[in-house]
Amino acid sequence: HLATSLPLPSERDHFRPRIDLIVFMIDIKSKYSLKNVEASLAYVDASFFLGKVCFLVTGVGRVNACSVETNAICKLGEAYCSPVLFCELEVEGIRCATAQRLVRMLQICAGHIPGVSALSFVSLMKNSDDD
Repeated sequence: HLATSLPLPSERDHFRPRIDLIVFMIDIKSKYSLKNVEASLAYVDASFFLGKVCFLVTGVGRVNACSVETNAICKLGEAYCSPVLFCELEVEGIRCATAQRLVRMLQICAGHIPGVSALSFVSLMKNSDDD
């Protein structure tokens, strides 16, 4: 399911399936994209930031067209204890690899991978520099 911003409309709450993973997409060419994500974060329950949220940054292949600093996005990921994935959707190989990573993350968050929880997954993704 896709949404352009949060909160989700409440009129169809009873039809909405369980939410296992929230992927915030940030277009590095648009400051509005980052501001929209930042505004939407206030509507996410704090428990989701324990392994069920990630930030997907698109458009990273065109450095000269960037309107958002990658450092600002990395700080956002750190502040919310959530992984940040960088990708270029216009390159098929990178797009496919990113989709596979997201599906694997979703499988973990949904509890379909025995022995791995969303919380342990986040700790595995942390850099050794963070310690």
